[in-house]
Amino acid sequence: MTSRWEATADLVVVGTGVAGLSAALEATRAGLRVVVVTKAEADAGNTRWAQGGVAVVLPGEHEPGDSVRRHVHDTLVAGAGLCDPAAVATILADGPDAVARLRAGGAAFDPAGDDQPDRRGRLALAREGGHTAFRVVHAGGDATGAEVERALLAGVRNQRLTLLERHVAASVVRTEVGAVGGLLVLADDGVAGILRAPAVLLATGGLGQLYETTTNPDVATADGIALALRAGASVADLEFVQFHPTVLYPGRGATGSRPLVTEAVRGEGAVLVDAAGKPVMAGVHPLGDLAPRDVVSAAIIRRLADAPGGVDDHVFLDATHLRAEAFRTRFPTVYAACRAIGVDPESEPIPVAPSAHFSCGGVVTTVDGRTAVPGLYAAGEVARTGLHGANRLASNSLLEGLVVGHRTARAVVADLSAGQAGRRSAGRIDDGDVALVPEPVADRPGLQQLMSRHAAIGRDQAGLAIVAKSLDAMATRTTPAGRADVEDAALHLAARALVLAASTRTESRGCHVRHDHPVRDDQRWRRSLVVGLDESGEPTLLPALDLGGVA
Repeated sequence: MTSRWEATADLVVVGTGVAGLSAALEATRAGLRVVVVTKAEADAGNTRWAQGGVAVVLPGEHEPGDSVRRHVHDTLVAGAGLCDPAAVATILADGPDAVARLRAGGAAFDPAGDDQPDRRGRLALAREGGHTAFRVVHAGGDATGAEVERALLAGVRNQRLTLLERHVAASVVRTEVGAVGGLLVLADDGVAGILRAPAVLLATGGLGQLYETTTNPDVATADGIALALRAGASVADLEFVQFHPTVLYPGRGATGSRPLVTEAVRGEGAVLVDAAGKPVMAGVHPLGDLAPRDVVSAAIIRRLADAPGGVDDHVFLDATHLRAEAFRTRFPTVYAACRAIGVDPESEPIPVAPSAHFSCGGVVTTVDGRTAVPGLYAAGEVARTGLHGANRLASNSLLEGLVVGHRTARAVVADLSAGQAGRRSAGRIDDGDVALVPEPVADRPGLQQLMSRHAAIGRDQAGLAIVAKSLDAMATRTTPAGRADVEDAALHLAARALVLAASTRTESRGCHVRHDHPVRDDQRWRRSLVVGLDESGEPTLLPALDLGGVA
């Protein structure tokens, strides 16, 4: 394929979420020429939908007795033995500076209200699942992601960088010696272009569109996972997909993106109950309704399976104890979503059910975003830094994006200065290096149905085998011609890699629940499964990452 246009840059950032924008801003301040690529509009990513907030222990602002060390402990416990302790400590320790930079850039977090006279003049703090202290700062009540994105986008538009909207990243271009040479993109009309650059940062978000229902927007199609694998990088912990336990349930048969009901509602005392009004979390976990998300989601699924006839497909979140004005003020996004489906959360319980929410694994990187491919970086949900392990602690994701995005920009600057990134002088790029090749393109509805039925919260070997066998049978091998093809090819590859890891891990841990192997097995499986592509482009297991000494 011959490109229609070319441009050059020092760094190409793919994605406009918190990690990508944080990196783009820092790299531009450092003097790099930066191009930010997004396949939709700049504000269409996952960040804007984050309700809860940023988990961080701020000096002079934190709850008495709280500390970064305590935040680290809670993260390790939630991660069910698969976090990288060093990565957790590094990222969380950098949190206060990251939030300070964000506030200096214009982000406004909610101040403590009159009901907290002891916190007058300081920020309001919330508590979410898995946290043992109030340490989540938020904005707009339950619109933190929107405020973070607003502040970062304002900064981007005030900087001298290029924002390329409505172009999908189709392939990472590599030189003849394997280093990064740039990025091949396709416009909505199929016109191709090459962004020649020695560094590419993947900040593409998650893979929620693998499933029939998700909190993710429609752009979350695992693009970065596929780009990284095809470029020679590896992924890990991909089997750990977090299902948010309280996603608004609009009615039987609903599919697509759904609004979540932030667990900060449970932090304010709301209780999960079944159709008979019985508490779901009673006796399940010491933290009750504020247990880690994997625990709560699994408890809901068990309660639904035990319903008479097994016909229930949702439970309820009872927040009617909250004063009407308090609910509307603290949770305006949740309130509006409930009212849109005819539910008044002030007087009736909110119907909720677990739904695909966050990928705990991703492209294997350091805490500075570096992958094993020179010049290729990843940050945010698409990356596996070791922070989340087998289950993400609530509100650690925005923090990770802020911290690792900033660290990655500094790493790119350092690597370019030292000649360690994919410099253009490190090898030629021929026309053949930028040609798209035929690959399996998924039938998306069929893939989503398979994954939802056999590779969601509860899995077993028989169901995973059905998915593995059916994925190729329902795919069409073709050369991607536009955004839809690129996305469906990425979903197909990500699904195969996920199912390979899920089939291999014969235990239940964190977000990965195997009905045929219900017990956690630390002796065999306290390690991260790594997947790469073999010479024929097939997902294959690579040597595992062994981890030490955590919960």
